[in-house]
Amino acid sequence: MAFTYILECADGTLYTGWTEDLARRVRAHNAGRGARYTRGRRPVRLVYWEAQPSRNAAQRREAALRRLSHTQKQQLIHAFGGESID
Repeated sequence: MAFTYILECADGTLYTGWTEDLARRVRAHNAGRGARYTRGRRPVRLVYWEAQPSRNAAQRREAALRRLSHTQKQQLIHAFGGESID
């Protein structure tokens, strides 16, 4: 199983990615071994995730989420039950 996720960075920006091991990937981001984007914006906090049936589906969903505006991502996070990140 694969996952698509959104992280909130310490500076309030959002990072979208995919992984096959969600907990390990969030730990990697917080340890500075994740994406270059998140290295200087730690700590990060997982605010949204979706299970996907395959790696390919997760990558397609990640691309779709990346095309959303910041406001649309915030609305998605809020509907998911994440905290307000205004």
